[in-house]
Amino acid sequence: MVRRQQRHRRIGGVVVAVGVTVCLGFAAVGCAGGDAATGGAPAGDPVRVLHRAADALVTAGSSKARTSLQMATGGTRVTIRGEGVYDYRKRLGRLKVLLPRDPAGAAVRRPITELLAPGALFMKNRGAGVPADKWVRVDTGTLSDGNLVTGGATDPFVAAEVLRGTRSAAFVGRTEVAGTKVRHYRGTADLEKAAREASDANRGPLGAAASEFATARVPFDAYLDDQGRIRKVRHRFSFVNGRQDAPVAVASTTLLYDFGVPADVRLPTGEDIYAGRIAAE
Repeated sequence: MVRRQQRHRRIGGVVVAVGVTVCLGFAAVGCAGGDAATGGAPAGDPVRVLHRAADALVTAGSSKARTSLQMATGGTRVTIRGEGVYDYRKRLGRLKVLLPRDPAGAAVRRPITELLAPGALFMKNRGAGVPADKWVRVDTGTLSDGNLVTGGATDPFVAAEVLRGTRSAAFVGRTEVAGTKVRHYRGTADLEKAAREASDANRGPLGAAASEFATARVPFDAYLDDQGRIRKVRHRFSFVNGRQDAPVAVASTTLLYDFGVPADVRLPTGEDIYAGRIAAE
């Protein structure tokens, strides 16, 4: 079923006109069990392995993270990058998000500092007219995409919990990510199932994405280390541009490394949050 609703969406400070006819194209892949004879695949069903990936991150405690959100429409390609740390037990993260140059390619925009918390996204250097020392707070429960793309970076733990909705998956083979040996899985997740199985804080956002997107199916590639921890995960989305009726391909990639690193994330107090109107940039 396809639903079309034209709107302008701001993604990491970049306005994209989308008619949310979100056709998340996916390739059907079968489930495959694995053992030592299949090139290093772990014993058991890949679907179950992926369902447990988010729990492995909680066991690890914390990590550094790099994110990339790439949007492409026609001949235009925009990439928004982020880097920071995440505490999987407290569900708190801090990212510095780098926006692309302005359309003329002349100016480098100030990076946005983002604090990720259960049910909330805090941003500094976000929005014209906001004082430099103030934060903008967004209730992620109000975002129709569940903050999978709006902030310009997917929350690393939300990205992991999308895998709780894995419906089908196959072991692709052994490879390396940033020098670490990993197992590569390819599959399709269902956002409705992910919302049901997610932690309390992420059920609402993932449920909103499941109901707003034209399809709840999300194709992915996930790379897990020998402890079952996600080292890299790539989700693929596709929106339809409401003005040109041309597809906007969105690929969200999250890279996790340096597990156990200190991740002291402090949220702003009420007096540090900007309560005024945010002007269009």
